[in-house]
Amino acid sequence: MTIEALKERIPDYAKDIKLNLGSLSTEVSLTTQQRAGCFIVSALASRNAEVTRAIFAEFAGQLSPEALTAAKAAASIMGMNNVYYRFVHLVGNDYERMPAKLRMNIIAKPGIEKVDFELWSLAVSAVNGCGMCLTSHEKVVRDGGLSQEQVQAAVRIGAVVHAVAATLDGEDALAA
Repeated sequence: MTIEALKERIPDYAKDIKLNLGSLSTEVSLTTQQRAGCFIVSALASRNAEVTRAIFAEFAGQLSPEALTAAKAAASIMGMNNVYYRFVHLVGNDYERMPAKLRMNIIAKPGIEKVDFELWSLAVSAVNGCGMCLTSHEKVVRDGGLSQEQVQAAVRIGAVVHAVAATLDGEDALAA
């Protein structure tokens, strides 16, 4: 399945989502690697098999094997970190001063450009709704030279891919 086939599955009531998916697939403010990685990590974070397969079919070939592995690693590590740091942020207390005691070595050595890995981590954090991680990764990518427009594009990709997954999940639930 490709992006076009995925767009065909989106019902008419979600036409805006379909149009946004199409326009973001050619987003020019991001490099090819940044854009493809944002789509990949957002699909993985969406947890929808159909969306993930379609996004991988469309974008995996635009990434080197190292970058594809790094994208998968970003989605994986942020799946853990977003839960943990959302808890720390929401509960507060002494948890903020306690060491996480969670292994996160991939963040220090992702195997690709650090700013791209951080941008992908930001996109996943947007999908997963972790404010503490969003703040942290946004600062790193901005300090790394990315513009507000590039940050916004990554988050827009995450938002739209998540909306596609939610729409198709809802349609599938109604059809069952």
